[in-house]
Amino acid sequence: MPLRDGQDNGCGRVGVTKRGWSGGETGRPGLTRPMSLCDLYDITLTAFEGPMNKTTESTAFRMNGVLALALEIGLFAAGLWLLTSGARDDLAPKLAGAGVLLVGSLGLSGFTLIQPNEARVVTMLGTYVGTVRQSGFFWVLPLTLKRAVSMRIANFISDKLKVNDAHGNPIEIASVIVWQVQSPAEAVLDVQDYAGFVRIQAETALRKIASQFPYDTHGDGEASLRGSTSEVCKALREELQAHLAAAGIAVLDAQISHLAYAPEIAQAMLRRQQAQAIIAARMQIVDGAVGMVEMALRQLGEKHVVELDEERKAQMVSNLLVTLVSESSLQPVVNTGSIY
Repeated sequence: MPLRDGQDNGCGRVGVTKRGWSGGETGRPGLTRPMSLCDLYDITLTAFEGPMNKTTESTAFRMNGVLALALEIGLFAAGLWLLTSGARDDLAPKLAGAGVLLVGSLGLSGFTLIQPNEARVVTMLGTYVGTVRQSGFFWVLPLTLKRAVSMRIANFISDKLKVNDAHGNPIEIASVIVWQVQSPAEAVLDVQDYAGFVRIQAETALRKIASQFPYDTHGDGEASLRGSTSEVCKALREELQAHLAAAGIAVLDAQISHLAYAPEIAQAMLRRQQAQAIIAARMQIVDGAVGMVEMALRQLGEKHVVELDEERKAQMVSNLLVTLVSESSLQPVVNTGSIY
């Protein structure tokens, strides 16, 4: 069966060009798989994308609402006067009055009331006309769709996500995102639902950032989710801003609200953390004990309190270390004879 342009033959819907080559049942030389239609044609995979026009925000025409209301009252008064004046058989004033009333009626659809920190995105017959950001009572072009967009600061807490950190450990993580619409036209016209878009992109960014850092680190200098909160939050904010820039939305802040190991490994990780804490405490105790023994030997030698040979120094060091490092209380033994 001939391969037609745009037909899907397991290689995608593609543009195809017949290759001047024929092969046997085993396909091209060097191939061990059976010959397929993809081997007989030069195939170029092309990603077909729908038309996407980036919206450029502009200011829509507007008029003071009180002044426009006065003009509307004047139009209705003039229309009624034309309808009721003149002779009964004179149609011209009546037609003029009906036209004035029709124009006045259409003009009523142009009134809009904008609350503080809100905006109106104005479209007419599928065409973007402009945006009104100033709050108040205005008259905008009639027969237009005026979509309200809140420009107030908003925030939400994301769901707890189970992801793998940089070491492959399953963890639970959630975040608090603070965001604000900066470009109402882009938020309304360039994405389907900008509030839902923010939530989905926040989840995507949080998953990506959580997989780039380990939950905790064993050495100094390595960033982690638990120990480098500022660095992690900055990376999350920058990653999310890159996703939301297309919707005209600014990310004001991003913080980690929940961080824990997944339940299936929580007990094992708790035991590891306890062991690490014990080792760190022991290291600090030994460090201090060695310093105290060194100081005691140095002061005994400088003040000539007693002269000790190397064997007695070693015994003294051993006794002092046992005394300082031991967790249980020791019973002193008093030697009443000669130390030799």
